[in-house]
Amino acid sequence: MAQFFPLTVTNIHRETRDSVVVTLEPPAASRGDFHFIQGQYLTFRRKFDGEELRRSYSVCSGVDDGPLRVGIKKVEGGWFSSFANDELQVGDTLDAMKPMGNFHAALVPEKARSYLGFAGGSGITPLISIIKTVLKQEPLSTFTLVYGNRSAAAIMFKEELEDLKNLHMGRFNVIHILENEADIDLFSGLLTREKCDALFDQWLNVEGGELAFICGPEPMMLAVSDALKAHGLDEASIKFELFASAQPGKAKKLAVVADGASQSATCKATIMLDGVRREVEMAKSGQSVLEAALGANLDAPFACRAGVCSTCRAKVIEGEAEMLANYALEDYEVERGYVLTCQCYPLSDKIVVDYNQ
Repeated sequence: MAQFFPLTVTNIHRETRDSVVVTLEPPAASRGDFHFIQGQYLTFRRKFDGEELRRSYSVCSGVDDGPLRVGIKKVEGGWFSSFANDELQVGDTLDAMKPMGNFHAALVPEKARSYLGFAGGSGITPLISIIKTVLKQEPLSTFTLVYGNRSAAAIMFKEELEDLKNLHMGRFNVIHILENEADIDLFSGLLTREKCDALFDQWLNVEGGELAFICGPEPMMLAVSDALKAHGLDEASIKFELFASAQPGKAKKLAVVADGASQSATCKATIMLDGVRREVEMAKSGQSVLEAALGANLDAPFACRAGVCSTCRAKVIEGEAEMLANYALEDYEVERGYVLTCQCYPLSDKIVVDYNQ
């Protein structure tokens, strides 16, 4: 069941002209449910014009900070982000699910590790949680952040990043890449493959890094990843958190239909969620497993519907299925049968999907 909790807004801080940091207080009885791992996110729901909308925003607090905070940048045409920036007030409540997400790595306090972080715009929100937690709980480790923005005025957490740099001198370094305002060519423009290659050749020792975290738009993410691998970092050491899909909420046409089945072919799907087992007949194309679950009145968890957030994660325990997009699951999870049900379409005549695993 997609369980939501009412979180009380205790503070709203205007971070930049088009972004806010919202501090939230869970109900006393549910505080334990909101212990989070650095880099995780919260999924919120709210009705707009009678239609329920769900959106996910990353926790920007460090694990040891205390208050639960999320950063929300206003997106043109974005109902929830506009509401949070323009209308939300202290004392209001927001319905949210428990923290979720896999954009993190296990901490090893006794090790001295070298971290690299790459953020574009509001992609800084999960990264600042990771940075603060690593610097606190791995006292021998170092962290270098490359942060791309349109201008200095658009930099989220600018003062907080400077404070962290001063507090952890020699352990934390920030490289700002600004599209238009930087005086040095190396630090101006976009985080393209060419820009990353230049940074790695002249400024950053990629081979000395052990873990890299990338969060931002898809083109930036792919460019940074390709450059990191080209400069010697193992793919298994690179973790992603995509903030926007190239086709948000839209699924491309299925490339394969098993055994040459027609577009009208159906599949017998068994969906298990919170002890409920529901059998439905669904189309092999044009209807995702998530849509089938919701159509069967199962309260399946979901948020972005674009293969980005992993809220709708489940495991295929029988049958075959294909995902159209996957920006959230690791390769080992896919190998074990996990899917993003918003992007999952059956290939076999029968499929069993378990949300409980």
